[in-house]
Amino acid sequence: MDELQFLSDPQAIEHKSMEIIEQLLGENSWSEAEKQVVKRVIHTTGDPEFGHIIRIHAEALAAGIAAIRNGAQIITDVEMVRAGINKKNLAKAGGEVACFLNDPEVAEKARAWAITRTMTALRLHQTAIPGSIVAIGNAPTALLETLRLSRTTGQPPALIVGCPVGFVGAAESKELLMQQDIPYITVQGNKGGSSIAAAIVNALIYLSVQREF
Repeated sequence: MDELQFLSDPQAIEHKSMEIIEQLLGENSWSEAEKQVVKRVIHTTGDPEFGHIIRIHAEALAAGIAAIRNGAQIITDVEMVRAGINKKNLAKAGGEVACFLNDPEVAEKARAWAITRTMTALRLHQTAIPGSIVAIGNAPTALLETLRLSRTTGQPPALIVGCPVGFVGAAESKELLMQQDIPYITVQGNKGGSSIAAAIVNALIYLSVQREF
């Protein structure tokens, strides 16, 4: 068996990975831009099955790219999503990432309102949601609260990246998301997670601005 040779150039490694993923996708109906999102998720997870369960609203990429290029804020449900987003490249368009979960008043209000902290964080900062990109990678309740606020205020975000994970409410909240007239990118079923939400946002950033590694 020949000795394995490992690449040390991160760009070369990623390029080769994307070539392999392209082959694994085979025949598909994705546009070239949509394929960049799908490939980024598969690259992050190492799981080609995501090519079959990602769902992208017809207006999602245009809405997300326009929002980023206009300097829109990206709001995340948890710090892990915020940490995974390429803030250096996002800053080229004047954007920034915010997670309100650990704000001092969140825990107290969550107890008073008897709701989750992720719901509370969004409710306390609902004026930041219109025109933003809301990226949810953990909490189904955060996705449900985003949809509720969008409905009650009539001012939805520009795009919802809805990828909560788990066995209680995750699949159901994403099904509800796909019934709304709001641009979205999601994955069906129980799968999801912070790394996936961040990967989708990063793909949109890379489609919007010239990327730096």
